[in-house]
Amino acid sequence: MIIYHGSDTSIEQPEILESNRYLDFGVGFYTTRNKEQAERWARKVCLRNDSLNPIISVYNCNFVELKKELNVIDFAYADESWLDFVVANRRGKIVTKKYDVVDGPVADDNVYLTIKLFEDGVFDKVETLKRLKIEKLFNQISFHTEVSLRYCSFNHSHKLHRITNG
Repeated sequence: MIIYHGSDTSIEQPEILESNRYLDFGVGFYTTRNKEQAERWARKVCLRNDSLNPIISVYNCNFVELKKELNVIDFAYADESWLDFVVANRRGKIVTKKYDVVDGPVADDNVYLTIKLFEDGVFDKVETLKRLKIEKLFNQISFHTEVSLRYCSFNHSHKLHRITNG
């Protein structure tokens, strides 16, 4: 399976780095099956890092073997268990320590707003899940252990159109 990682550098040797932000699936190396999603991530990283060169790194991942041999949690939909998992991680609870890999929907900006309104008590869980069902959600795959990264091999990277300051 081909997976993508968006950044402002080519990443031939993926590694799990601590983040200064709480992410959907916790600390990990984040990838996606969707090239457009990786492009959005690359541009966001560039904005965050004041960089002008978004880059997509492409990997071959033996996901079939990985799922057989490692501890993987797979969220097919943004359902109640996914919501609980994402909210716990975004609150800084270390939920992903139990898993080598987490696969599931990404909480992009629109979804994040819905989750934030749930966290703030504006929406209850029923309303939140109803709103999540109408969102078009791309996937993300986060790798949480060094052993999980061994199932991914770097294929190539390519630069996107340069971001301009103006």
